[in-house]
Amino acid sequence: MSVRLGLGLPQLKQYDPARDVTAVARSAEEIGFDSLWVFERILFPEPARQGAYGVPGLPWPDRYRSVADPLVTLTLAAAVTERARLGTSVLVAPLHGPFQLARSLASLDAASGGRVVAGLGTGWSHDEYAAAGVAPFERRGAALDELLDVCRAVWGPDPVAYEGELTRIAPSVVGPKPVRPIPVLLPGSGTRTMRRLVDRADGWMPNVLPVEQLTAQQRKLAQLAEERGRTAPLYTVLRADARYTPRAVDGADRKPLHGDARQIAEDLTAYGELGVDEILLDVQSGLRDARELVEVAAEVYSAARTAGL
Repeated sequence: MSVRLGLGLPQLKQYDPARDVTAVARSAEEIGFDSLWVFERILFPEPARQGAYGVPGLPWPDRYRSVADPLVTLTLAAAVTERARLGTSVLVAPLHGPFQLARSLASLDAASGGRVVAGLGTGWSHDEYAAAGVAPFERRGAALDELLDVCRAVWGPDPVAYEGELTRIAPSVVGPKPVRPIPVLLPGSGTRTMRRLVDRADGWMPNVLPVEQLTAQQRKLAQLAEERGRTAPLYTVLRADARYTPRAVDGADRKPLHGDARQIAEDLTAYGELGVDEILLDVQSGLRDARELVEVAAEVYSAARTAGL
């Protein structure tokens, strides 16, 4: 089994962006992590118009009260690393102007020597769309499709030209260009989102689920790819939010990826056996500071590699 391991960078309110991002990024690369990742939340509504993740009545996690900007965080990490890839998991694409986001990602890729991985999604928060959306929530799928079109145009050869619902680019020179084609990864489990994924993306970003559910999604995606004539493999990055505890969690009620470093590593290894290419470990929630984050990340990394991941 050969599975890459990535680490979520510190973006939550207990971390200091001015100091902790660079410290964790540098340490993670030294530990051996293959990639560094960020996610996006832009506000914490009080009261919320809807439950977290679109689930009625589900409270928003308190960790979302303050989340550092993902591209600023990645830029800080890029400046102090040389090898680790720099991924977004995910950017809520319709919260960004397509042209500006495409240019920012291209510039970051050029500045980092070709290390950017663009995980893009449609989001679920009506409040975030009301504050920053470039299209209504009901048009979020169309907005993502246009962003994908604009990225292809902006990252491609000059002159760049595009005309869509949100974006119009007169024939222009647009630079800098990415060092190499930036891989685009999409989440999704529904038929419509998986169809977009198969037709337009380089990879898939599922969330951690019970093994049998994730296996069923893998089969569905493979069947859809066959039906639509896709022959190129889809690079799969499993998004694994972990909750570390200093002592092992006993009992059958232990949730996946909850426990001490050994338990988290065992869970990561079990998911690695499903054939995913990479696992993004985000363990920043519940930790006190950057020093503890580095210590836990190193302990889990060592345990996972020892376990055969």
